[in-house]
Amino acid sequence: MKATRADIERQVQVTRAQIDQVNERIAARTGRNLILAILIGLGLGGALLVSLIVIKDLFALLALAFVVFTTLELVTALRITPRKVDPIPNVIAAAGIVVAAYVADPVLIWSSLLGGIAVVIVWRLIAQMIEADGRTAPEILRDVLAIFLVQVYVPFMAAFAVLLTRQTHGEWWALSFLIVVVCVDVGAYASGLSFGKHPMAPKISPKKTWEGLAGAVVAAQIAGILLAIFLLETPFWVGMILGAVLVVSATFGDLAESLIKRDIGIKDMSSWLPGHGGFLDRIDSMLPSAPLAFALFMIFSPLSSAVS
Repeated sequence: MKATRADIERQVQVTRAQIDQVNERIAARTGRNLILAILIGLGLGGALLVSLIVIKDLFALLALAFVVFTTLELVTALRITPRKVDPIPNVIAAAGIVVAAYVADPVLIWSSLLGGIAVVIVWRLIAQMIEADGRTAPEILRDVLAIFLVQVYVPFMAAFAVLLTRQTHGEWWALSFLIVVVCVDVGAYASGLSFGKHPMAPKISPKKTWEGLAGAVVAAQIAGILLAIFLLETPFWVGMILGAVLVVSATFGDLAESLIKRDIGIKDMSSWLPGHGGFLDRIDSMLPSAPLAFALFMIFSPLSSAVS
């Protein structure tokens, strides 16, 4: 029995060492702790799944929390640069846009965006007059442009995901677009890690390759077609359109965030999500995909009733 126990312990140690070596190689290639990233991703995905299927109002609360943390994260990162961006008014304005989306009024979303931006700009200008630190007009203009970036990039785009779930059967479209975007990320990651040789945008994101993009396209098409047929109850070609549109928006979102981080001079937006970096690192592909998913819902959702 002692010999058997010793053999088992040795085998466990060897297996653990092999797993650690694989994880170290992947971390060296990608800069991520893959196992920890998967566990956190599964946890977040499970929470979103429950909120969409069981309690739709819970999704709005989760979206609000994500928007608040992501807005604060982006503002904090921008403050590393010479830009001056105020955390409190930006977070309040961002939360107001999500609340407007919960009311399910697109006009109110636009009004909240414009009103929120105006309030934040006035706040910054008043703060600038109080500080009187001699900043020039171009520097102040860059502050204003940073405010536009924060409010449009994070809460405004995320609001369309909340607005989508408020529609009749919209939660299934929201779930579908999130699944497709995740498949885009996983397909690009797996294909790029295995076959990636030709950089797609080396000056923006050196690790993204054309082989990774090809894997993302294949994954998006498979997921889109399956979701269209079995979940959305629409023709298969709707899934092909869904996959094609979202692979473009998700890739654009990923590259856009990489460009922002390169401009700031950081690797991750924050370290709030171990294995992922920050909240924006996790939802960068989803943000520009949400408005397009809502548009596709408005165009193609009538086909689901026609099929069923």
